[in-house]
Amino acid sequence: MKELVILSGKGGTGKTSLTAAFAGLAPSLMLCDADVDAADLHLIMAPDIRQTHDFVGGNEAVINQDLCTACGTCKELCRFEAVIENDAGFFVDAIACEGCGVCVDLCPENAIEFPQKTCGQWFVSHTRFGPMIHARLGIAEENSGRLVALVREEARRRAREQHIDIILTDGPPGIGCPVIASMGQASAVLIVAEPTVSGIHDMKRVAELAAHFNIPAMVCINMASQAVRDIWRAVMDHPAMKLERLM
Repeated sequence: MKELVILSGKGGTGKTSLTAAFAGLAPSLMLCDADVDAADLHLIMAPDIRQTHDFVGGNEAVINQDLCTACGTCKELCRFEAVIENDAGFFVDAIACEGCGVCVDLCPENAIEFPQKTCGQWFVSHTRFGPMIHARLGIAEENSGRLVALVREEARRRAREQHIDIILTDGPPGIGCPVIASMGQASAVLIVAEPTVSGIHDMKRVAELAAHFNIPAMVCINMASQAVRDIWRAVMDHPAMKLERLM
């Protein structure tokens, strides 16, 4: 099967709108929204959600008040200042906790539990253009890269089962872990850029990332104007880029 991942160096360039526009061109495809931190493809596709699954990622420290002797060791060791002390004892701020487990390992009373936590949800849906796999990460939750990998793998698995040859993936902005997770094994990436100084800068970074992983890259210039000539000249002059023109 072939997978086209639509990316952008920065948010707001129009990659989700372009993904939705491309969805109507193929007679059969699998839609995948890999922008789990700010998923919005569903706003255009209005999917009928058929399945909902919890995404469990990472752990969260919880102090057992029945075992805690209020020695304060956890508070001293926590570099994220997630342990709070008040008149009732010691508690862990779930938002500040990074799940490193230091307090769990070094508590002298073994009074800190370390359960896995639900960080978000992922969905199997149906749209007017075909099936769609998408997700929603919880507020202030991490492990977005793992959720992106899960969503893409599920899209690939279901595409194979349903004999679908094309996967169209709406990727996240930037060049961080979620973007890298969205690019693996892709057939090609399409970088949506806007003709601005920041747009050129961020587009270059994504193109360099695609070149690093040896993934064919194309550029679509959105909100085009006279500045298109300048942005394309900047692209073509950059030695690290091997890009195809898509206007």
